[in-house]
Parts: sequence; C-alpha cells; structure tokens
Amino acid sequence: MSHEILSVLEYMEKEKGIDRASMIDAISVAIASAAQKSINTTNDIRVEINAKTGALKAWNQLEVVDSVGDVQREIHIDKARTIDSSAIVGGIVETKIDPSFLGRIAAQTARQAILQKIRQFEKERIYDDFKDIVGDIVTGTVRRRERGDLLIDLGKAEAVLPSRERIAGEDYAPGESIRCLLLKIEQGNRGPEIILSRSNLNFVRRLFEVEVTEISDGTVKIEAMAREAGYRTKIAVSSSDPKVDPVGACVGARGARVKTIVRELGGEKVDIIRYESDPVVLLEEALKPAVPKDIQINEAERRIHFNVIEDDLSIAIGRKGLNAKLTSKLLGWKLDIGKKETEAVGFNEKLAKAVEGINLIPGIEPEIAERLVPIGLVSADAFEGVSSADLVDTGFSESEAESILGKVQQYLENNS
Repeated sequence: MSHEILSVLEYMEKEKGIDRASMIDAISVAIASAAQKSINTTNDIRVEINAKTGALKAWNQLEVVDSVGDVQREIHIDKARTIDSSAIVGGIVETKIDPSFLGRIAAQTARQAILQKIRQFEKERIYDDFKDIVGDIVTGTVRRRERGDLLIDLGKAEAVLPSRERIAGEDYAPGESIRCLLLKIEQGNRGPEIILSRSNLNFVRRLFEVEVTEISDGTVKIEAMAREAGYRTKIAVSSSDPKVDPVGACVGARGARVKTIVRELGGEKVDIIRYESDPVVLLEEALKPAVPKDIQINEAERRIHFNVIEDDLSIAIGRKGLNAKLTSKLLGWKLDIGKKETEAVGFNEKLAKAVEGINLIPGIEPEIAERLVPIGLVSADAFEGVSSADLVDTGFSESEAESILGKVQQYLENNS
C-alpha cells in the first residue's frame, strides 16, 4: 500500500500540480475515517504517512480511566502508564494499530475517499489557476458534446461552452481547436465551473486588442461597440495620436487585421467607424452608405428621429431590423426612422449620377462603377468596413475585389 500511496503522491505532484503535503493530509484523513468505521469506534484515529517512502502508521486514541466500561474507547490507568508513564485519568493515550489490519483498511475502504479528495483538490485549483484570466481569450480542444453544450479541454481543466454562448450556425467536432472568451467561473455543487463564450461582445473586443497593437498599447481606443453575434458587429474607435488613423489601424494593411478577426468569427461582418462625440455625426458614420436626413434630437429621452430616402430605408433598418438595432446600441440613443418622400427620378439618371461620383476614384472603370452603384457603393466613404469577401459575395472575382479595394484605399490616403 505504501508503494501505491507514493505513486499517487508523485503523480498528483507532477501532473496535477497538487503539493505533496496537501495530498498527504487528505489521504491521512480519508484513511483515518475509513479505519474508524471499520473498527466501529467514535475515537479519533491519527494517521501518519512518510512523505518520502509512503510508509503508513496509525494510532488509536483512548481515554484513560480508572474503571473500563468500553474497551473500544477506554484504557485503564495502569495499562496506560505502561505506554506513557505520564498518563493521567481523563487524559488520552495512543495505541498503535496493527499495520497489516491498517493495510487492509486502506486498500479496501479508503481508495474511493482518496479519489474524492483528489477531485476536490483539482476543483479547488481550477479557480486559483484561472481567476486571473477571466475576460481573456483562451484556446482549447473540443472534447465532447453534452445536451447541446460543448466541453472544452483547456489543458489544466475542462470548461463549458454553453449553447447560449455560441455563435449561431457554428459547429465544432471533437478534436477541433477552438478560441473562446473565458467569461466567468461559477461556483456550483461540484465545485467551480469555467464558462466560455464566443457570442459575448467582449470576445470581439479582446480579438481586436490581440490583433491591433495600437489598441493594446493605448494609442487607439474602442469607444463603443454593439454586436449581434453571427450577423454583424459595429465598433467605434478613436486615436490619442492625431497621426494615427484609428479606422485604418483596425483594418490593417489591405484589410489583414480585420480579415483575421472576421475569419475567427466565422464570417460575421465587422463595421469599423471613427468615433465622434456628437451623436449626429456618429449616426451619419454608423449608417453609411445610408444618409440620414431631417435629423431631430430629443435630449431628454435620448431619442433621435430622422428620415432616409426610400432607397436607403432597407439599408438603414437592415435584415430583421438588426442594423438599426446595432446603431442604436452603438450610440446609446433610441432611433426613430422615417421614409423621406422624394421626387421621382428616372433610374438611368440616378445611375448615371452615382456612376459619375464613383468615377472620381482613379482606376475605377465605368463598367466596374456600374456594378458597384446598385449595391450601395457610390463613393469612397461607402467602402468603409467593406471586405473583399463582401464584394465576392456580390459577384466580383477575388482579383477584382482586391483591385477595387486597393484603389479605394489609395484614393482615401491621397485625399486624407
């Protein structure tokens, strides 16, 4: 049994990081409890385990009396003094328990108690190991699915990605690597439980902090965010350095930084705009390419009423009203959107005017412009937040998309 105990101590110390002294205390208590039940006594039993050899010793604690009534619990004063010459009536003396009997007790009844203690130690260490990284991104491996939740192996512990914290439409198979936000550590009946999230707004925030060095060093600041997981995220950024374009820093060269984040989010669209303290200006930035008109502000109710022309109405509202909802969250104002009646203008006339505007960008051929205008890309500013994947989705080839975005970026840099 001493060899088995020693093996447990070495394994737990090396593999689980549980110090030997703590394990010895737990195993000693477990064996003492098991021995107590086996000999059917209420006396305390003291167990010692040698930390180096795993050798096991135990003593039964008996009350010293001058007339023995219960041999299981008491010892006569004369006999007690043969063990401890200083024994007195009412005191306690310890008698050694037969090692062979103790070995059977430990082997037969203490094993399960030891395993329970080990699990308890592991649970307690989860909180200590992970409490300082709550709110950070962690990488793990999908192990299995339980009732719609994913169980993720983080190396030192197993975490849960609940179905409510996943991005709609995403699916992961066992063995796949996954990145998540460590959302919180919940204390349950079975100990602390690590809860992960991919749908939480702060998951996107932390991705930007990891990918964009200007955010991590404080040059660029995320002022406001709004997210509908799986559909779109809007983020407003500012810069403490006038030489640094906060939107350009987040987008990266040829969109490299934001593309990395979009891929991690499974294709979720990300709109990055420059933050403005004036809610009207911020509204105009957030709704592009739609143009709000007749803007009226109700400061008391933090409500903004505005109109858009019929062609912009679907853009401003978005699918299932999500664009308007996200813009409202980003601004922190309630939005009332109306349709502005305009004089009828022939389609060809409107198309020609829009094409003329986008032709101001050097290198954009008329036939390309005529394909861009119907999807709302009527100016260089309208390309903000647009990725090559967005253009490909509307029928452009990958090379055409990259070429268009490159020319737009060059135009914006030259005119900034």
